Amino acid sequence: MARRPDAPRRPARLRHWRDWQSLAYLAALPALAGWQWVHGFAVLLYAPMLFLTLGVGVIHHNHVHLRIWRGRRMNRFTDFWITLLQGHPTFVFWPAHVANHHRHRHGPRDVARTYRFGGDTNHLRGYLLHPFQAVWVLVPVFFGWLGRLRRHWPGPWRYCMAQYALWLGSWSALLLLDWRKALLFVIVPQLHGLHWLLATNYLQHAHADGRRPGPGAEARRDTASTRLNYARNFEGLVNPLLFNIGLHTAHHENPHVHWSELTQLHRTRYRARVDPALNERGLVPYMVRVFLLGALWPRFRSRSLMPSVPPESSTH
Repeated sequence: MARRPDAPRRPARLRHWRDWQSLAYLAALPALAGWQWVHGFAVLLYAPMLFLTLGVGVIHHNHVHLRIWRGRRMNRFTDFWITLLQGHPTFVFWPAHVANHHRHRHGPRDVARTYRFGGDTNHLRGYLLHPFQAVWVLVPVFFGWLGRLRRHWPGPWRYCMAQYALWLGSWSALLLLDWRKALLFVIVPQLHGLHWLLATNYLQHAHADGRRPGPGAEARRDTASTRLNYARNFEGLVNPLLFNIGLHTAHHENPHVHWSELTQLHRTRYRARVDPALNERGLVPYMVRVFLLGALWPRFRSRSLMPSVPPESSTH
């Protein structure tokens, strides 16, 4: 029912009370950057600021799947605020993540699947290179999607262009104001967050089973456990700090539930149904074991769940 012109406007409401954590991150990042812009570099502030760039990327991801606010106006404001903080438009998650990654689930039609670039690998070099490789194949997806929007839905296209204008305008203004500070306190942290955002795909899917393209006739004919082996899960401290981003199977299977519900879903529905090699106790121990120790000793390397990979290359 449409609101009467004389009806009082209701205050904006969060969809879930746990998103106060999201709002805290969205406020803390510019506060830390602003304080250092005025008072100078402080390593005790710069380190948490870099961490918060990761948090903003995860908030963006969650906000796309389930809007933070119940009101349209505040959700649009949040779109623009996240665009300012992360240094790229929020709309890009729709063509790259929702329409591509969630639709094909690391399958052969997922344009940024990890095994597309140099084979089915899981090592430090692949992790570091994956964001650049993903950008290379995703940029044409963005432009193609924008072209279709412009032809068929000019209103949403203008909304996307407004995000581009805000992002590029903010960079231009800050660089003109003080290019050194702009690079140190804004642009470099944003690029750090973007690299982690893209590299997360490698962490969550490298050496997972990418044969299954997602829910459909082919997937239903397979066993449930095999069908779920397309993603790796990380338990531990990463989840309370970064909005349960490590519980990836539960998220893929339930993309529209609030992130706070993923813990229960992971424990009760999915943890026991995926290959044990895909349930990691923690993110940092995994990265140390596979990327650092695995570079020296083969026994620390992960094994590929893709059966087409020759045995001798499954340890790379």
